[in-house]
Amino acid sequence: MRAFLVCVLGLGVLTGCGPTPDEAPTDGDAVRERAEQAQTARRRTGAEIQSRVMNRVIRTVYLCNNSERLSVDFDNPRQMATVRDSSGKAVDLYQERAADGIWYRASGYELRGVGAMATWTADGREPTECRAVD
Repeated sequence: MRAFLVCVLGLGVLTGCGPTPDEAPTDGDAVRERAEQAQTARRRTGAEIQSRVMNRVIRTVYLCNNSERLSVDFDNPRQMATVRDSSGKAVDLYQERAADGIWYRASGYELRGVGAMATWTADGREPTECRAVD
C-alpha cells in the first residue's frame, strides 16, 4: 500500500511540473480569418468534380416503396454496382449505357434511375420505385 501511495504522489508531482500550455487566442483578426477559412469550402470546377466521381466508389442508400432498403456501392472505375438489400444479400450489377442517369443490370436484377429516383427490379419480383436518401 505504501508503494502505491508513493507512486500516486510521484505521479502528481510529475504532472504538475513543466511548462504550462500557451493559451490560444480567442479574439482578433487571426482568429476571425481562421474561422472564415474553416467555413468556406473550396470551390471545385466541373472537371474536378467529374474526375473525383469517376475515379472512386460511391455508396448510396435507397428507400423503396415496398419498404426495402438498398445500399448500393457504385464502383465507377470498374463500371459495376453492388446492391445489398435489407436482408444483406448482395448482387453485382454491370453498368449499361444509359441515355440519361444510371443503368446497371445482371441476370434478372436491374437498377435504373435519374437523379435521386431509381427503379429496382429483383429476380422474380415486381419493380419498385426507390429514392436515394444518402
